[in-house]
Order: sequence, then C-alpha cells, then structure tokens
Amino acid sequence: MDGSGPLTVSLGEIDRGAVALAGGKGANLGDLIRAGFRVPNGFVLTTRAYALGAKAAGVDPARPTEAAERLRAAPVPEGIADAALKAYAGLGSGRVAVRSSATAEDLSGASFAGQQDTYLNVLGDADLLDAIRRCWASLWNERAVAYRRANSVDDRNVSLAVVVQEMVDASAAGVLFTADPVTGRRRRASIDAVAGHGEKLVSGAVNPDHYAVDVTSRRVVQRPEASKASVLSDQDLLALAELGDRVERHFNAPQDIEFALDGEHNVLLVQSRPITTLYPLPKDAPDPEQDLRVYFSGSVFQGYFEPFTPMGIQFFRLLSGALSGMFGFPVKDAVSGAGIFKDLGMRLYFDVTPIVRDPIGRRIFVTVTSMGEARTSTVVVELSADHRLALARRSRFRSVRAIGGALIRAGIPHAALSVMRSPYVTPERYVREVEDLTRIDLPVDASAEQRLDAFERLILTASARMFPRMLGTILPAMLSFALSARLLRGKARLDELQTVTRGAAHNPTTEMDLALWALCTEVRTDPDALNGLLGREPAALAAKYRDGTLPPRLQDGLKSFLARYGFRSIGEIDIGVERWSENPEHILGALANYARLGDDALSPDAQFERGAREADAMIASLLTRVHGPRRALLRFALGRVRALIGRREAPKFHIVRLLFTPSRELLRTVGRELVARGLLGRQDDIFFLYLPEARRAVGGEDMRELVAARRDAFERERARRYIPR
Repeated sequence: MDGSGPLTVSLGEIDRGAVALAGGKGANLGDLIRAGFRVPNGFVLTTRAYALGAKAAGVDPARPTEAAERLRAAPVPEGIADAALKAYAGLGSGRVAVRSSATAEDLSGASFAGQQDTYLNVLGDADLLDAIRRCWASLWNERAVAYRRANSVDDRNVSLAVVVQEMVDASAAGVLFTADPVTGRRRRASIDAVAGHGEKLVSGAVNPDHYAVDVTSRRVVQRPEASKASVLSDQDLLALAELGDRVERHFNAPQDIEFALDGEHNVLLVQSRPITTLYPLPKDAPDPEQDLRVYFSGSVFQGYFEPFTPMGIQFFRLLSGALSGMFGFPVKDAVSGAGIFKDLGMRLYFDVTPIVRDPIGRRIFVTVTSMGEARTSTVVVELSADHRLALARRSRFRSVRAIGGALIRAGIPHAALSVMRSPYVTPERYVREVEDLTRIDLPVDASAEQRLDAFERLILTASARMFPRMLGTILPAMLSFALSARLLRGKARLDELQTVTRGAAHNPTTEMDLALWALCTEVRTDPDALNGLLGREPAALAAKYRDGTLPPRLQDGLKSFLARYGFRSIGEIDIGVERWSENPEHILGALANYARLGDDALSPDAQFERGAREADAMIASLLTRVHGPRRALLRFALGRVRALIGRREAPKFHIVRLLFTPSRELLRTVGRELVARGLLGRQDDIFFLYLPEARRAVGGEDMRELVAARRDAFERERARRYIPR
C-alpha cells in the first residue's frame, strides 16, 4: 500500500480494481454503485489507515493472537480518527453499519465469508472508533487466520479496510444466491430472508424463510408452507431474482448477495461476492432450459479426483482430436481438441449429450459406465427421465448404422475379430506393432522445438493407429462375457459369472503386483535389506535409492522392478504427475507393507492361484447348466473370457507406457532447458503451460509469472471438496 494513499474514500469513488485500497467488499460495493445499483451511502477507511494503525500498535503478523489483542487495546491514531469522524459526519453521524473488508476477501477463488467482523447500528463517534478497532483486530482472529492458511494466503500479504455505510431501516433482509449453492443449478435464485435486519439471519438467531425462483421463467418455485406468514411477497422475490441476474451479468459470475429491503420494499445491496463453491461450467454452455447438456467426468470414471496440470489437459485435447479423426470426424484445430472435450475445474469432462439422446448410444453408455463407475450409470438413468433429454427421433437402425460405421472406419471390428480368432497370438502381435508405432526417433542433441514437435506428433499420429488395436484386444472379452450371461440367463447369478474372471492370466496390473511380492520375498531373506526397508520412512528410503545407498539387495531389486514398471504412478493419466522411476516413495511404502504381513496372511501369489482354481471350478459348474448346442457355444464364450479378460487392463498399461510417460520425458527435457535459460523456475513448470505457451517459452517468453498463477489455481482446485460426475 502506497504510504501517500488516502485514509478515507467515498464508496462512489472506487471500483472492483481497488481491492488493495478498499478490500474485496469495499471494491465490489463501489463497483456496484458506479454501475448504477442501489447501495447504501458510505465510505471506506482504507488499508493505508490500517497499516498506520497496525504499525502504531506494534503488530507482528507472525504473532496473530497478540496482533488482535494489540489492535483492540490501542487507540485509533489521531490522524486516522479525525479522517474517519470527518467522513462519518458527512453521512450525518447517524446509525451506521461497520464492516471489515480484507484484501484477501470476496475473491474468485475464496470468499472468506464471515471470517472478519461486522457491527450494525453503530451510533456516535466513540462507538464508531471502537468498531473500527475491533474490525482491525478481526483480521487476526483465530477463524480468519486458519481460513487463510487453509487457502494458502500469506498473513504478511493481507491487509484490511473498513466499510462504513448508513444503516437501512430494513423491513426485511437476507441472502440471495444467483445460482443454487446446493445443486449448482444456474439460473435458479436461492433466497433466505428474515424480517428486520440481517444480523438475525447471520447469527442464526432465527430460522429464515427459504425461497427459490426460476430466473428464466420468472416463477417462484419454492416458498415456505402456506400456514406461515411469508417475509417476502412474490413481487419482492421476482424483483430480487431480476436484480441478482443483473448483478451476476455485471460481474460475469454467479453471486452471493446480501440485501436489505427498506420500508417501501426497495432493494439495497450491502454486499456481493462470487459463489466460490460452484463447479465451473463451460463458457459455451447453453441455457439449460433451452438445451440441457450432459457433461461426463472422465477423471472420476478413472477414479482420479485431483486436478490435471495444464499440459496434462493438453495431452487429452490432442488425444481427443486424434481419436475423433480416427472415427471419421476430423477436427479443425488439433491443439484445441474435439468439441466434446471440456476441461472444467482443471479436470476432464466430455459432452456426451448426443450419446445420451441416442437410442443405442444411451444403452451402450449406461452398460459401459456401470462396469467402471456404477454411480455414473445410475445418474444417467435418472437424467433420461428429463424431457429435455428425450431420445432423438431416429430409428434404432440408423443409430446402429451410425455407430457401426464409426467403428468400422476406426478399424476396431477387424482388430477385435482377429483377437477372437487367435486370442493368444494376436494380442502379443498388437503389442509389438504399437511399440513400433510409438517409437520416438530423435537425435541426442534435439532442440526443445523438435521435442515439442515430437510430443505433438506422437499423440496425433500414433494414437489413432494404436487405439483400434488396444480396443480390439478387450472388446472380445466383453462380448464373450455378455454372450455367456445371455446363455446363462436365469441359470447363473452375476457373482457366479464374475468368479470366472478371477485369477486370469495376462493382467499387467496383477503381474506388477506379483513382481512386487517377489521382490518382497527376496528382501525378507536378507536381514540388512529387510531392516533397511522397515527402519525408515518411504521418503527417506526414496532419497537413499536415488543416492544408490540402500542395502544392495533392496537397491538392485528395486532398480529391476522400476525398469519394468517405473513408468507408472498414482495419477499416471496426468503427464504432469511424476512417475515411480522419478520418485519410488509409493512403491517403497507398498513394499514395506508387504514385508509386514504376518505368516498367516494370504500372499498375492496364493490369492492369484486360488482365484484361478475357483474360476476353473465355476466354469465346470456353469457348463452343466445348459445342454446341446448352447453348451458348445457357452464353452467357447467362457474359454474366450478366460483367455482375454485378464487383458482388460492391458490397453491402459500400454497407453501409459508408450504415450503418457514418453510424452512426459520429452517435455521434462524441454523444461530443463527453459530453466537454464531463465524462462521457467523449475523443470516441471513446463507442465503448467499449454502447448502453444510452451512454444512461446521456447521462443524466449518468460513464463514464470504465468506458471506461479497456474500453480495457485491448481492448489485451489486440489482443495475442492466436491467433484461432480
């Protein structure tokens, strides 16, 4: 804060850009006044006044409890008091509301609602100065300090202004959300109101009346029971909804608004801030009343709830464009990706509305999601009852022809038929072929620009030829399982059919688990290795591994394991996430847990063998339940299930091995060069850029400030509690 700044400013003199001077609340109120909204008259005691008052009181940000006590006890410095009382006299020295307005408040990422104090019906010079002191002190109350720390806001970088406004002789007051804060539904105003002043609502002294208004149709869709006298009339509610819609459009974001109605039921705004808990929607999302869209979370489907790095999102943009072209629908801009791809809240979403509205597509989508993330399929079934998602008027034949045509253009049926005919040889041939397709040929001294080109080329060219083979590997297993279920309808339970899938060969995830168990068995035979593993935390063990100082058997065994599986990681579908080869902490923790298993615990290899025996026994039982040609057909189908079901994890395994991790390695090399040139702060900052930005960085543009902002946004998204499906 500039030491020459004013001590007080009128609300009408500032706008939303004055956060550093007037805090978030004051800046927003000033912006509303300048835009013509009705706001109680008032002024702001600026952050410069707080800085001077804090200095006079001896405030140390490192000691928040003491800071609060000092500000409450110390008198307001004379010059500040004179300025505040002069501005107060300009309001007529009547009853006022005194509100804290922190610089880290009413922001897009965190609202800080209710963290600092507000005092209503303040009257007289002495009470005003006392309210100012208490507002200043509230910057350091335990609640506000904890909230700042939870949102990664540095105490040394915050300040506080105080907003003083004329009190409204309110007939009613309350809170208006311009979108439903519970369901996230836009264009649905949610209103809580009480008679009189709003402090009764904020303090919880009374239960408010709750209302909801459909903004588009201007209908009141929820109100208190008829037996209860209503605080607000329908006319009041429609006026509030219309006003809220105007404020939302002004700030270009859904708003949390505090309001008061005067004796003539005119609405005055006393606060407006973004609703920070709403999950973002695509910028091009239409009005749901006119065109309801269904966005499906690819992240949640994969069981991954963390945000993606920007380059991780860029990977999927490229991939979506390549796969769209594979199915016969080329995209205009491969870097931007297919139109169905949406990155919301730094996570992966797909617009599946056309699929949900297709007679065959909906059935396939529900079936596939039920096998991977059952709650998603349940939601889709519930959504199908909405008239806005009614099935498109097209015959099933046309749907089958369209879907079949896309699959044929991609070459998936041909690939699947080859696997069905030769379930042991063809999948292995496919693996060799995709290894050739994804081989990266670059000179050792390749430039950063060449490596970015190789990254883009790998995704756009190799994936369209790789995916038909990978999908063709698992499709026969799924079809064989479905055929078995149909042949055994009424003769076998689903859990019995699922027993057939246990202990299946060729499952790379199972093979990895067994390899880790084999390493554990080896370590257990070496006292030095076992003591070294169990005697330290995984982070310390990982550091020693990188230094090459683990006990030899543990060092060599882990090195061998990582040579096979080090390309994987928790969160491996984001190329911005480090791999086990870079940081084996997770694997060392899992290895230590294996080593701690008691002798009576069933080892992974024993579990696998038992599962295989149970599957064989179940197949023999199921075959006795049908006769004649059906038995022969069932034997064939179950045989294909056993031969292929273990490979259901293979596509992801090989895609991560041959696309994701090689992409990461290419980009890390670019990141290292940009750090050396002073354009990035650290190597992995490259993953907080999109591809066009990375190209600009290679061209010489300093991206450190942009990366810092992206990392802040990433951490805010990581703290988000609810991720919609």
